[in-house]
Amino acid sequence: MANVTFSSPKLAKDVTVYAIAGDRGTILSLAKAHKVPIPFDCQDGECGSCLVEVSHLSPTTKNAIALTEKEKELLKQLGKITKDEIYDAEVNDMPPRYRLACQCFVRHEDIVVTFQGDDTVPDQGPYITPAAKVFAGGLQIATVDEFLSYAVKVEEDAADHYNQLAKDMGACGDSELESLFEQLADSARMHLGEAKARAGSIDDGKSVPPDYVWPEQVGPEQSSSFAGDSTLRRLGVLRVALQGATRAYEFYVSVTATTKNPEVASVARDFVAHKAERLKVIEAWITREEWAEKSAKQPATV
Repeated sequence: MANVTFSSPKLAKDVTVYAIAGDRGTILSLAKAHKVPIPFDCQDGECGSCLVEVSHLSPTTKNAIALTEKEKELLKQLGKITKDEIYDAEVNDMPPRYRLACQCFVRHEDIVVTFQGDDTVPDQGPYITPAAKVFAGGLQIATVDEFLSYAVKVEEDAADHYNQLAKDMGACGDSELESLFEQLADSARMHLGEAKARAGSIDDGKSVPPDYVWPEQVGPEQSSSFAGDSTLRRLGVLRVALQGATRAYEFYVSVTATTKNPEVASVARDFVAHKAERLKVIEAWITREEWAEKSAKQPATV
């Protein structure tokens, strides 16, 4: 079983689907089943139109399906694979970075599939929920230092909440989610450090607009009563994390949309990308938990 996240400039938002390994065959078959617009032509490993980049979310689980001779030869022609990568794939079961979607089968691992898409189709803008639209035009950040002052607040808030959720999951004995939230807290602290390092000065008086802060009912002082409840589903905790991460993502997106300073927009887009990666991880976990809950409710068959 695997979470497969499709990412492309042609998509307004990354698409994560839960797939049973081998059930839908190749990455291209899975994409077609979910109307993900990976370009394709021959579907037989001979044209290269379905070239994708595959990233593995788990640092320890990386499996490579044996490269077909067609795929190997075409990737070499496209300059997308080296001799060392071919050796690692065939001998060490280590996957190469680039694959042909029509030749690469889904395995028991979570992956991100990135593709450029059809050049004749315009790129989609970032997905923005109503919360981001409410503040459109209300906050215009004029300087990079001003933006980074806000970014410090956003990342501090994220780190605090992920830390709290990690502690609460540890108290519940859920080491898996505890580890996830610890990793997300580390990511937030890393980007907090980047914001501080890039700023000439930080204005401590800045306050993030209320549309973009974490939900009050899961603040650090209150989340323990929720996450510490043994009846709270894992899915509920993950949705809490997704809601907070989405609000932060929308803040950075709104900055890029409203600022009149191209330098501010450029820096903000870096943070948009960071947050998008964080959202991918949480959404993948939610997809898996939703499938697990659905499967648990299915009656046993004889």
